[in-house]
Amino acid sequence: MEQKDYYEALGLTSNADVKQIRDAYRRLALLHHPDRNRNNPEAAERMKAINEAYAVLSDPAKRREYDTFRQTYGSSAYGRYRQTHSDQDIFRGSDIQEIFEELSRAFGYRSFEDIFRDVYGTGYRSFEFRRPGVFGRVVMGGLGGGQDTGKTPLFVTYLNKLLRYGLKKKWGIELPEKGKDIRDSILISADQARSGGKVNYTCRKTGRKLSVNLPVNIRAGQQLRLKGMGDAGCGGGEAGDLYLTVNIRNPLIQKAKDVIDAIRLSMK
Repeated sequence: MEQKDYYEALGLTSNADVKQIRDAYRRLALLHHPDRNRNNPEAAERMKAINEAYAVLSDPAKRREYDTFRQTYGSSAYGRYRQTHSDQDIFRGSDIQEIFEELSRAFGYRSFEDIFRDVYGTGYRSFEFRRPGVFGRVVMGGLGGGQDTGKTPLFVTYLNKLLRYGLKKKWGIELPEKGKDIRDSILISADQARSGGKVNYTCRKTGRKLSVNLPVNIRAGQQLRLKGMGDAGCGGGEAGDLYLTVNIRNPLIQKAKDVIDAIRLSMK
């Protein structure tokens, strides 16, 4: 959705006061909240527009600067403003998180972090840290345009590593980091593939023994995700996931194995 004007996005006039701006944003955030509009892709774009508008208009300094752009450039003020202000500039210091958490408590919606990852992509992550005499909030990655390519730019990766190192070195703060995912395969019989149910599996990397629940009529090449069964996270971060690719044993090989197992049992 192309942003035309921040005041227009919130349905306000340019002389709106602080309370009117906050009330308008709360009403629109509730109306377009992704958890209420799961089947409406336009809601996410609308949410991005009102988030940006509120972040600017609720900050006195940013609002004054934007008002100057409107007086100078008229209808092209938004485009001019965005040429010189990144997403980080716009959202820095905003209390959007506080409002989202209020909505979460009142209506049982997902957290601020989950919503922003959905709307802006997985490049967005933020962490709060508290130590005696130290408090801060760190944003890792960037607030992109919502397009998640699955890859983090190299410079962002290095910047995040440098930031983590600095916080740990100076204050002993280790930011939460999710553990790495593990990928493996599981070999099952044709009968197990048809009937589904639980099968035993041992992870080649960790040696962990697990009971895997197979769906009925699973096919070769399908993947099973076991949440939290990957590598452990750091600094209190959640564990990674385990992804298993299903391989189905050839029926002839299975039959030969059954014959061999029968012979072994008869010789005992």
